[in-house]
Amino acid sequence: MAQSILIPVDLAHKDALSKAVSVAGELAKLGVDTKLTLIGVTSSAVTEAAHNPAEFEKNLDAYARDVAQEIGHPVETRSMIDNDVAVDLGNVLIKAAEDMGVDLIVMASHIPGFLDHIFSSNAGYVASHAKCSVYVVR
Repeated sequence: MAQSILIPVDLAHKDALSKAVSVAGELAKLGVDTKLTLIGVTSSAVTEAAHNPAEFEKNLDAYARDVAQEIGHPVETRSMIDNDVAVDLGNVLIKAAEDMGVDLIVMASHIPGFLDHIFSSNAGYVASHAKCSVYVVR
């Protein structure tokens, strides 16, 4: 079983994360002392999720408390700042997973559309390039 699970979250789309969070929670309960971490990546500019990185971190912590209560398992957070999240997200997540020693990433995805056949989705990119296991939940 996984000893450390990472769940990338987009606070602007929390409603789309429920399945991935639920799956990660169930997987975490299968292990002994499995560490479950929500990771959020934001820019220093104003976003839908927060006006600044400090507010983003506060919002991520609040979301983690809600998730922990919902799934019945402790949840940690990691907030990261990147200048161009849209371009760098996949690489930032992969590097964070490696730095944290994560052995599983549970990541939400969407139903592929036309552009996904031309440009890789974030989940597809992470699944293709991460050194650890990646569970993509649609």
